[in-house]
Amino acid sequence: MSDAPPDPSVFTMIIRGDLPGRFVWRDDDVVAFLTIAPIRPGHTLVVPVAQIDQWTVVPADLWARVGEVQQAVGQALMDAFSPVRVGSIIAGLEVPHCHVHLIPIDSESQLSFANIDPDPDPASLDDAAARIRAALSAAGHGAHVPD
Repeated sequence: MSDAPPDPSVFTMIIRGDLPGRFVWRDDDVVAFLTIAPIRPGHTLVVPVAQIDQWTVVPADLWARVGEVQQAVGQALMDAFSPVRVGSIIAGLEVPHCHVHLIPIDSESQLSFANIDPDPDPASLDDAAARIRAALSAAGHGAHVPD
């Protein structure tokens, strides 16, 4: 059995800047960025910087920080997209790095991964990221909003 660290997840590679990402939040412990396969416009992932596979083993203090960022980003999604609700999903099967999906929705049926857009327009993703960043900045979170 090896004590070697796991291979970097795709999220670790995005966080490190090895792969591109549309970040809307960044601090020392948690990031949030748009998914490349959104269920709905504004679909954002909240991810601890530390590569931890399952949410059930995330240290309590870090999980609390993930929750704080979820609330801030969720409110920004409400402000930017005016949905009925912002849905939250922890699935964790597609990438071995804990992450929470935040999705602006008008009905529960919209919370289905069957609704993923596998080839979204990059301009629409850029627009969604800009709207979320603006809402986060307007709410006083500008220190965590990347350019």
